[in-house]
Amino acid sequence: MSLIENKKIHFNYEILERYEAGIELFGIEVKAVRAGRGSLEGSHVTVRGGEAYLIGATIQPYQAGNTLKDYDATRNRKLLLTKTEIAELSAQESKKGLTIVPIAVYNKNRKLKVEIAIVRGKKTHDKRETIKKREAERDVMRDIKSAR
Repeated sequence: MSLIENKKIHFNYEILERYEAGIELFGIEVKAVRAGRGSLEGSHVTVRGGEAYLIGATIQPYQAGNTLKDYDATRNRKLLLTKTEIAELSAQESKKGLTIVPIAVYNKNRKLKVEIAIVRGKKTHDKRETIKKREAERDVMRDIKSAR
């Protein structure tokens, strides 16, 4: 079960490879994520200096009045990956046309994990094909339902 999900990933991108990473958060951020008060829209992952960072993700404070004065909801957050995974991501990130994006944040044995993926952006005609397939499946399901 995802606590925070990036719903437009499957429509805008073709997913090539998936990874699971831990995420470094403050205590107030953990409570906020578990309450579903965050967004992954427009965020991405970069690898710098042998470390991976989640950039552009927004996590609103759990209690606004009980938050640090200089708290930044869109700060860069470090992702916890192995050295080999970071090396693979770095190699893929340098290739033209590939991006690393977060798909979802979820609980796994009381720990928060981020599912990230190496993706390639879809062209407009690919998006149209996706819409056509979805509508065709809906029509078939409607026909089956009405036949009962």
